[in-house]
Amino acid sequence: MMLAAALYSCSKSNTNAVSPGTNPGNPVSCDTTNMKYTANVLPILKANCYSCHGNGNSQNGITLDSYAAVKNQADNGNLVAVITHAAGYPAMPQGAAKLSDCDINTIRDWIARGTINN
Repeated sequence: MMLAAALYSCSKSNTNAVSPGTNPGNPVSCDTTNMKYTANVLPILKANCYSCHGNGNSQNGITLDSYAAVKNQADNGNLVAVITHAAGYPAMPQGAAKLSDCDINTIRDWIARGTINN
């Protein structure tokens, strides 16, 4: 729940950043098999989370700009909970639209495959 409280107070300031699949109107193929951290997950995080939790920003002590930090949030279940708007967690990114189903499924697939740093 600490992540929930920490992420709650942040708002996304750069709503124009878009990575493949993050814009529901973007006709990008959404093949969520064999997701890789660097190629698939990191661009989603950079486009949607870094304004508050990356590039040296550590909103309420939460940072997502290193593999180890992202893995920790993925392993404890907080990452999926906040991006899927699960009950009891703040909806992330705050102040912006929910991530696309494709982006959410990309992150879920990466986690299901063991959160490998690849």
